[in-house]
Parts: sequence; structure tokens; C-alpha cells
Amino acid sequence: MSEELKPENPETEGAESAEGAEEETPKQRKNGLYGGVSDELAENMKSGWADTELRDLQPLAQSPYAAARRAALSARFPGERLVIPAGNLKTRANDTEYSFRAATEYAYLTGNQTEDGVLVLEPTETGHDATIYLLPRSNRENGEFWLSGQGELWVGRRNSLAEAEQLLGLPAKDVRELPEALREATGRVRNVRGYDAGIEAALADKVTAETDEELRVYLSEARVVKDEFEIGELQKAVDSTVRGFEDVVKVLDKAEATSERYLEGTFFLRARVEGNDIGYGSICAAGPHATTLHWVRNDGAVRSGDLLLLDAGVETHTLYTADVTRTLPINGTFSPLQKKIYDAVYEAQEAGIAAVKPGASYRDFHDASQRVLAEKLVEWGLVEGPVDRVLELGLQRRWTLHGTGHMLGLDVHDCAAARTEAYVNGTLEPGVCLTVEPGLYFQADDLTVPEEYRGIGVRIEDDILVTEDGNRNLSAALPRRSDEVEAWMAATKAAK
Repeated sequence: MSEELKPENPETEGAESAEGAEEETPKQRKNGLYGGVSDELAENMKSGWADTELRDLQPLAQSPYAAARRAALSARFPGERLVIPAGNLKTRANDTEYSFRAATEYAYLTGNQTEDGVLVLEPTETGHDATIYLLPRSNRENGEFWLSGQGELWVGRRNSLAEAEQLLGLPAKDVRELPEALREATGRVRNVRGYDAGIEAALADKVTAETDEELRVYLSEARVVKDEFEIGELQKAVDSTVRGFEDVVKVLDKAEATSERYLEGTFFLRARVEGNDIGYGSICAAGPHATTLHWVRNDGAVRSGDLLLLDAGVETHTLYTADVTRTLPINGTFSPLQKKIYDAVYEAQEAGIAAVKPGASYRDFHDASQRVLAEKLVEWGLVEGPVDRVLELGLQRRWTLHGTGHMLGLDVHDCAAARTEAYVNGTLEPGVCLTVEPGLYFQADDLTVPEEYRGIGVRIEDDILVTEDGNRNLSAALPRRSDEVEAWMAATKAAK
């Protein structure tokens, strides 16, 4: 990675500063090989560049949907200034940053994904005027575009404010002007916290934690029911994820020669080629690692005869993610005990999926799945019945620790800030998307189960959309029944 002219801290130095420092020349790196910039070079770099402004751009596909979401937000908080930041780059090490992922609330309301952006809804007599504040294209007069670590020649071109207006259907202004404007603002203000320290500092004497939390909760609950655009994006995410699972099955032999990381990298390739990224850290858990619910180290051995628990999801270019799990026999065939445990989890998932329908309580699918798992554990003699007693005391949780699912959308655990009465104590309605993912996990050191059970973990997870007349399994293209899984694996390996 070239480093010659990049400043030591591009987040705070030079023209990238958030508070109007666009006239300051970016500073040089302490240990850069060039001692400075001559007046002749600086002057030379100002001219001789073609006009690259993009004109006649079409609005983003989600632009009208984002406008409708902003209108609903405006109606919920009349007369109040609403501030929703995208967030800033975060340092990974020294002068390198993590890949930026815009805050969910900001992406939901704008369709924009660039760092440092802020959506502001200014109250009017009839509602709100929405403005998006963004960094304009990097400055060529002061050398920012080639000297700053976040300049155009270092990290790529950003849209101009005029281009952003065309794409987003929103007036766009320079975000470096925003902190001072917010400091001078009067009236009630709400801000989505946790993403932009500079914006929070500018609003420090104007907001309260309680009112800011009400805004965050509203934006979480607004996402419970997905619109047409969101459902389409979730299906895209799932379809890419299905192809990613096929990719993994085709390279199981290579993973046996290396490690779980071969599988992680294989799925990641599909996510980056067809989407923005993975939606969360992929769980590629082979053998006893499958009993660790969130095994993301992915550094273990992949052995024939063991199971592979693969929990992964592609995130689309618009940031919607799938979340799918399959438990696969690495050699292509379940052993009798593996099949017994797998089939129990499958039966539990079938019961859970059947409970997903309009008018049902959100908890119904969890309760249905847990009952089946408790019945199996009693039947196998691993816990003393009756089943109602097991469920009342939660005794089955030793081997099935987690809940049976969660909301899904822009976040893998979407709508997490919603009120309990709107989420786990709520009622399902068309447009809700959730996962159904029962599992059984017998730890390698669990002396309460027969030795042959130890180290076996099974989870099956699908993404389920509530429809007008029931539900639709968005991930139905991936086989679930044990015999179908074996047949699919054989066919997939043969086709590589």
C-alpha cells in the first residue's frame, strides 16, 4: 500500500476536517519520503483535469421508498429537528481504516452509504424539509484531492453534491457546515446516537438520552414490516447465499486439506462478487466447533465423518442480508446418530415454520420448535419429563441455548431496539421477515449425555416472510430434509 503523501491522521488533518477546514493544505506524513510539495508542483496539480461531473443521473431504485419512510418519520415527530448520521470511518490500525458500512437508520431513510453523511429533517408548518449533508468532491485548489489520505486520488471519487441530489432525490449540502449550524439551532432536536461524535458534540446541550432513544426505537419498529423493495432485496440476498452454500460444498475436499478458513474464504468470494459483503461473520464450524453458537474463528480442522455447521449470509449492495444455516455431513452422508439428531431439529423447524402466519403471536414459532426439541430430549432419556415440566423450567436449554429466530433485514438481527410489545410480544403481519433456526448442541465435555452425542451440533435456519395467507420460505432452494441434503451434496460435488 503506497504511503508517500498520506497524512498521519486523515480523520483530523487537512481538508477532511468536519468543521470548515477546506482551505487548509493537508499535512505531510511524518516519515514520508517526500519532504514537501514545491510551489510549482502544487500549481501544476491544480489544472489540466477533465470535467468528470456526471449529469442526467437516474434516482436510486430505493429513492421513492426512502422518501415514504421519511414522510412517516416526519408525521411521527412533528415540529422537531431530526438528525440521523451515517457514521465515520473507524481506524483499524495506525492510518488504515475498516471498510465503511453506513448506519442502518441512515441507509434506511436515504439509500446513501457514504461516510460522514448526515440526514437532517428541519421542521416546517406542514411537516419537515429533508436535507442530506455530505462531503463534496475533494478540493483541487488546496491539494486535498491528491495529498489527503481520503482524497480522490487515494480512495476514489465521491459524488458531487449535485450528483447526490439526482441520485437520492434530496437537497444536498456540505456536511462541514453542519456542526456550526446545529450549534446555533433552536427548538427541540432528536439525534440517532452512537455513530458520529462530532454531531453529538454539536448537539450536546440540545438533546436528551430519553428523547434520542425514542427516535431510535421508532426507526427500529418502522422496519418490522418490509416494503416491496426490501422484500426483493432480501430475496436477492438469499439467492446469492444459496449459491455461496453450493460453492462451499464444492470445495469441502480442499477444506479438509487446509481448515475451516477455506470455507470462510469461499463464501466470502461469493458475497463480494454478488453483493456488498457478508452480512455478519460467517460461522464455518466443523466437528465439535458446531456446538459453539457463534464460532467465527474458523481455524479448525475439517474432517470426513464430522458435521459442518455453516451459518452465513450475503449482504446486498443495498445492505440487506440473508441469514441461513445448514448442517452438512462433510463426507456427504449422515451417520445414524447424526441423522437422528438432524431429523429432530428438522422436525422442530417444520413445526416452527408452520406457526409463522398472519395473526399469530411472534412467540408461537419459538414455542412450537422448543416443544418438539423437548419431546426428543425426553424420548432419548437425556432429561426427565414430562415435556411441560421441561419447558416450564427451561431444562431443554442446556442443549438448545438460543431463541428460535429473530427479525431480519438491514441488520442480521433487525429491529433490535423495538419495544418488547412490538417485537417478541407482538403479532405477526404480512411483510414481517424472520428466521426460524432451532438447534441442538451437545458439548464435547458434557458428561450428562452419552459419549457418542458429545461434539455434535446441528442447526437449520431459513428466512421466512409472512404473507397474506401464511408464509414463504425465501431460502427454500436449499434442501433441508436429511435425505435431500445428501442428494443435493452429491449432485453439487458431481457438477463442479
